[in-house]
Amino acid sequence: MTEPSATGANAAVDAPAPGAVCQNCGAPLLGPHCYRCGQPVTGLVRHFTSVIGDFLDTVLNIDARVFRTLWPLFARPGYLSCEYFAGRRVRYVSPVRLFVFLSIVTFFVARLTLSITGNPINLNDDSIAGATTVSQVESLRDKALAKLARAENDVTGVDAGLARAQQAVREQAQRRIDDLRAAQARGEPPPIPKPDISFGNNGKPWDAKTNPLVFKWLPDFANHWVNQQVARAESNVARMQQDPSLFKDAILSAVPSTLFVLLPAFALMLKILYLFKRRLYMEHLIVALHSHAFLCLTLLLAFLAMAARDAVPQGFLHGLLGVAEGLLFAWMPVYLLLMQKHVYRQGWLLTLFKYCVLGFSYVMLLSFGAVFTVLASLVWA
Repeated sequence: MTEPSATGANAAVDAPAPGAVCQNCGAPLLGPHCYRCGQPVTGLVRHFTSVIGDFLDTVLNIDARVFRTLWPLFARPGYLSCEYFAGRRVRYVSPVRLFVFLSIVTFFVARLTLSITGNPINLNDDSIAGATTVSQVESLRDKALAKLARAENDVTGVDAGLARAQQAVREQAQRRIDDLRAAQARGEPPPIPKPDISFGNNGKPWDAKTNPLVFKWLPDFANHWVNQQVARAESNVARMQQDPSLFKDAILSAVPSTLFVLLPAFALMLKILYLFKRRLYMEHLIVALHSHAFLCLTLLLAFLAMAARDAVPQGFLHGLLGVAEGLLFAWMPVYLLLMQKHVYRQGWLLTLFKYCVLGFSYVMLLSFGAVFTVLASLVWA
């Protein structure tokens, strides 16, 4: 007589009572999920201890696979992708979950370990707007007007434009003088100027009410929204000048989402480069996910090495951590090349050529993404 298996026992426990029906569609229940609509038998309205048990079971299931995933991800280029294509998937963390988890953790640690120290940033330190005394403003104003006067003598036919430029210099100088005198009257230090945003032919600084940015091909509500974003950017730039770490935190918090958006483009580049391999687009996306997860993992280790190096005194360990940091950064391009060679199995010369094309194209795309991230961080910081 055979004993019931553990699986059979669990199934008996999870099986619904005889005659039970789905509360959503009324179909007879044959297991823990309705066969017709897919709704689970047990929802969240149950004992809290059982909910905690399910959560811990899920977490432990992930943790059991982490140790089988992180080491080959870091040390064996292309191994996880090839394992996935071979059908051996359940033993490793899924590529999407792996990338999302590592990207969030990596850039969260980066926000904690990377720091920007020093005096507040002045984006106009060589102009009238960056002057800290009235006499300095007057000196810079006179130099700018003298330079415009020399240009007026050397070039003909630009009198109207030079006159507007001279008037703009005088107005800017007067605004700075007024700000300095107002701060002095309040007993405050010289204010850090707001960024000089000018639109239109009049050359006057942007203002949401008196000199807004207007696109004629946009409706009024869209122009209003654009000017609201410009106002937020102006305010955030002023705050970031006072505290540069805000800019760093804004960029690092936006990088994971930027990378996630660029992933499909990276996979599409692989699809184009290896068109004659007749691989599905999703296969290239798996390679993209694993390669980006590797980059996040290596950056995480590099950030931890930086933090450890800053925490220890000068000496052998400090130098060793510096060497480890350098090796981690050097390993990234080598790993990606070996991964491309291992997954797609082409000759070294052809692989190296495609690697360079892919790297150049993606760096350009990443640069545009970085610029957009910086601009977005100025608005939504």
